[in-house]
Amino acid sequence: MKNILIRIRLLVFACLLTGCDISVLDPQSKTADNQAFLISFSFALMMIVLIIVFLLMTRFVWKYRETEHNKNTIPKDIKGNKKLELTWTILPILLLTVLAVPTIAVTYNQSATTPKATTQDDAIHIDVTAQQFFWTFTYGNGKESTNELVIPENKSIVFHLKSTDVIHSFWIPSLGGKTDVLPEKELVYKIDNPKKGTYDGKCAEFCGVNHTKMRFTARVVSEETYQKWLTK
Repeated sequence: MKNILIRIRLLVFACLLTGCDISVLDPQSKTADNQAFLISFSFALMMIVLIIVFLLMTRFVWKYRETEHNKNTIPKDIKGNKKLELTWTILPILLLTVLAVPTIAVTYNQSATTPKATTQDDAIHIDVTAQQFFWTFTYGNGKESTNELVIPENKSIVFHLKSTDVIHSFWIPSLGGKTDVLPEKELVYKIDNPKKGTYDGKCAEFCGVNHTKMRFTARVVSEETYQKWLTK
């Protein structure tokens, strides 16, 4: 059932966003699942509004079209109709409230924080250093890798993000959202329960002439494979 929903979602957005990178609509972590839900939920609300407006417009165009019977008839003035005014005032407020609740909850829980705000002891901590035009990943035992991120599946991964030059943006579309990487300031971003696989990562902030080359590969592997890789 889940695969069917994913395919339907991909098909709909592929039609609307032809040419765009839509891997964010195929989430491969709990973090990305929540973000994809917000996209789908917002799209569903938008479609409800669009359909209602389209149906009302169609009805009004048909009802008030010019015919031999009514071409000289002036429709009744409904100015000051309290029921209508309350309806088109309250409904948007309700829709925005319904959208705001999950949006605020997800955004608050997933926003980048300062290192002091991260207290999860069982998480995997990785230092991420952005530099024109490559990424360096430093792991708990001191091992470093360039443009290749290796993390274990089904764990909480905490990235400590910093830049040595300009502002960059850390982004693995299938696993989580974009996060600014700032010079002289460390930010922390967490991805929960990534699924096994190989994913593309990139800098999503224009950072210089070779910005398009600032990409990396994120490999999510089993815990056993991860431990072996760390000790190589």
